[in-house]
Amino acid sequence: MICVIISAHAQTRKYGVKASQNLSWQSNSRTNTAVWQSEAGYPPPEMLIMADDTMTGDAAYWRACAGTAMLYTGDFQNAKQLLQAVTRRADRKPAKPAGTMLETFHQHRARQIGRANITNKILIELQHGKCNLTRSPELQEVVEAALGIKAPETLVLSLRETLGMIGANEWRKKGVYVDALKANIHADYGVFSPVRGEYLDLINAAELNDPQIAWDIGTGTGVIAAVLVARGVQQVIATDTCGRALQCAAENIQRLHMQTKISLVETSLFPEGKADLIVCNTPWVPAKVNTPIERSIYDPKSQMLKGFLNGAKARLNANGEAWLIMSNLAEHIGLRSPDNLQDWIRQAGLSVIEKRDTSPQHAKSSEQSDPLYEARSREVTSLYRLRSADER
Repeated sequence: MICVIISAHAQTRKYGVKASQNLSWQSNSRTNTAVWQSEAGYPPPEMLIMADDTMTGDAAYWRACAGTAMLYTGDFQNAKQLLQAVTRRADRKPAKPAGTMLETFHQHRARQIGRANITNKILIELQHGKCNLTRSPELQEVVEAALGIKAPETLVLSLRETLGMIGANEWRKKGVYVDALKANIHADYGVFSPVRGEYLDLINAAELNDPQIAWDIGTGTGVIAAVLVARGVQQVIATDTCGRALQCAAENIQRLHMQTKISLVETSLFPEGKADLIVCNTPWVPAKVNTPIERSIYDPKSQMLKGFLNGAKARLNANGEAWLIMSNLAEHIGLRSPDNLQDWIRQAGLSVIEKRDTSPQHAKSSEQSDPLYEARSREVTSLYRLRSADER
């Protein structure tokens, strides 16, 4: 067993994600040092052992539950099988009976977090982005595309995260077809992909009163900004707090030849000035964010939603509109009262001039084995066209 010595090490990245830390360990009387990478924000492990093809699923699961990480030195495909074995064991733990959908949600989240903590304990080492394990795929392009930097000399990361990068890279290259654009949108690793196209259909179908300037708040891939331009909006300012998302949006905008009509601004919520149309697709679930990559799904205490509503009126030109895309999944779970959203809209000095609804088409809405199926099966996604209550 090898004790790990952890030291901080700042490293600037193209996408502006947080600085890395170093991971140091002793092996065969030799000190090894690598950059530690965890997109989920996990700290470097405090205990580390070497693992190879002789490691059993039971032994790996037991060590992971005890907080020990395993740096794999055998065959890449065998490492994947070991990860699968550990995952199966983590999933065997029976769920506690839940009396309400809210209790089910919190238990489901706790199980997700616990599962990730265990399955992220199997690590691999990369040298200049290359994995020396036998039967390993080429990883340099995948890792550099995901992180937005040239691969460091030595990098240690979880196998689970590596496989996520591989899958995301395939999706990134393929893209997601958006009917409103008659083109594909490509999502970088860690940027929310527009796989739920029903909300884009709502935006594409809503009445548009010839806005000259529109804002897309929390742009992500830039897809909403692009749909607005495709519908004839002459100038769109797209904002986001995530540098990686802005870089992704810039690449999509360039592919669509819309760079003269869409400007990107790194800011929280609103840019300077006023607009004729402000569009926001906030995260729909008001729950705690446990890792950075969950920020596109969870909005703690509805902070972004309330910030958008409370700030929109003062930033609209005369007769301007604010469009809010929102799911009622949180109401069905019990995370938000059915009256909360309407109350917040009224308190912000806004009124609803139209509400357009659609049903979700994603796989989980019909997956009865999903713990949240009861809520998902009743989910409705809506576009609220809002205007200053003073202009009714």
